[in-house]
Amino acid sequence: MPFKFIHITDTHLANPGLKLYGLDPRARLDAAIADINKHQSDAAFAVVTGDLTHWGEPESYANFAEAMAALKMPYIAMVGNHDKRVTCLDSLKAAPRDPNGFVQGTRTTEHGLFVFLDTLDETSHAGQMCAKRFDWLAKTLAVAPADQPFVVFMHHPPFPVGVHAMDEIALKQSAEFAEVIAPYRARIRHLFFGHVHRPIFGSYGKIPFSTLRGTNHQVWFELDAAAADHLASHEPPAYGVVLIDDENLVVHSHDFLDTSLRFPFDPPAGVDGRDYALNFPAR
Repeated sequence: MPFKFIHITDTHLANPGLKLYGLDPRARLDAAIADINKHQSDAAFAVVTGDLTHWGEPESYANFAEAMAALKMPYIAMVGNHDKRVTCLDSLKAAPRDPNGFVQGTRTTEHGLFVFLDTLDETSHAGQMCAKRFDWLAKTLAVAPADQPFVVFMHHPPFPVGVHAMDEIALKQSAEFAEVIAPYRARIRHLFFGHVHRPIFGSYGKIPFSTLRGTNHQVWFELDAAAADHLASHEPPAYGVVLIDDENLVVHSHDFLDTSLRFPFDPPAGVDGRDYALNFPAR
């Protein structure tokens, strides 16, 4: 069986009992966790790529921690632009910490070194990596065994994804990031990020990447830079199921609250397959 882990992003927990944009972020995170526990309990761990909370309040982190305590596997909690670094570190044991107090760390797996980056700038919704964070990243990659692959996680994408409003608040130091990882690009198996609240998949140079919808609200799909409004939406939430073996890395985006009809492809006994397909009753 391939190695499995879960990708969750942009949970945006508010204080207990509060709704956010008409939705209950805690209830939706609870539903994601229940679905993961029921169907993906063999995963090794989960990674939550930032925006754990919406306003970075201590009560919101306590709400997040209480929800995640139900998860039947370990998890790594990262920060995004809606988080507060010190409050996150003070509240969550699952948040990694580097020697400079940033929410950065690594986890060694049978399929490589997983690297978790802190792109939080508490003065802006755009992403930031300062000299200390880049230095930590450069040293972490440099000291890894020469044959060890990497899987990288961050909140902000380090390149434009085409959704103009989100590209405006992507990682500001995109050129510096590209320079630091340049010697290791062939060893980076995948780049995971959050922030954009969209299911987007592709390649960054030759590095495959993926990102997902959040577990609460989403960003509406709009590629027109001249569009007047930056819109959120109530599109379905999702989490990712990632399968890795020596040759392949596969990302499944699962809309865990989807209630659309499930039905057998094959007709019941004695029913012609063509008739079954053409006369299937509408729901």
